[in-house]
Amino acid sequence: MKFVVDTHSHTISSGHAYSTVLENAAAAAEKGLQLLCVTDHASSMPGAPHFWHFANQRILPRFLHGVGILRGVEANIMNVAGEIDISTKVQGHLDWVLASFHEPVFAPSSSAVHTEALLNVIQSGRVDALGHLGNPNFDFDFERVLVAAAEANVLVEINNSSLSGSRMGSQPRCERIAEIGKEVGVSFTTGSDAHFAHDIGKFDSALALFEKVNIDEDSIVSTSASRFIEFLQSRGHASIAEFQSLR
Repeated sequence: MKFVVDTHSHTISSGHAYSTVLENAAAAAEKGLQLLCVTDHASSMPGAPHFWHFANQRILPRFLHGVGILRGVEANIMNVAGEIDISTKVQGHLDWVLASFHEPVFAPSSSAVHTEALLNVIQSGRVDALGHLGNPNFDFDFERVLVAAAEANVLVEINNSSLSGSRMGSQPRCERIAEIGKEVGVSFTTGSDAHFAHDIGKFDSALALFEKVNIDEDSIVSTSASRFIEFLQSRGHASIAEFQSLR
């Protein structure tokens, strides 16, 4: 199994990452990736960029160092109502919206509160994927949320950084999320969650987890550029003419 899309990466614009878009794209090319999603933190995260950073992503070339560039965001789940901190106007310029819990924005609460927030963000129709769900600070009802994600065609991310120590305690939770996701028909994606170019396309821990749980390659959209593009179109995103030749 090989992953050719990194759907979660950060640049210096996130405020606590250390590489540029060009450096990340060069690293993606070295790793043999076909597509790279630029997903800096949305503005509610301390140190994150403002409105215009996301609105102006349309100036990014579609290819850098031979790697297709997708214009995206890692939005913050703001509250129990499932609101996210990217305006609908800006979202219209983006190819990809990942949404996650972050402690500085959403104070960890009970499993019931987290579950309600996740169900509401899924039902909002505004997000393409849920990021680093294995974080033990944000417990939730795995089955209810994963069934809802499968029904709404929202991806579940297996976050390599979480499995590599950035969110201690994530490993067993991610395994259980993958097991239940497999049972209920979830589709998955892989994110390096790189905050430095060296980690772009780093999926070793995610790969080991998928192999352990025996997740079918066809259930992971990041194993094929065309599969990922087809997923975006199934979510209602506009076709990207420059990517039509990718397989």
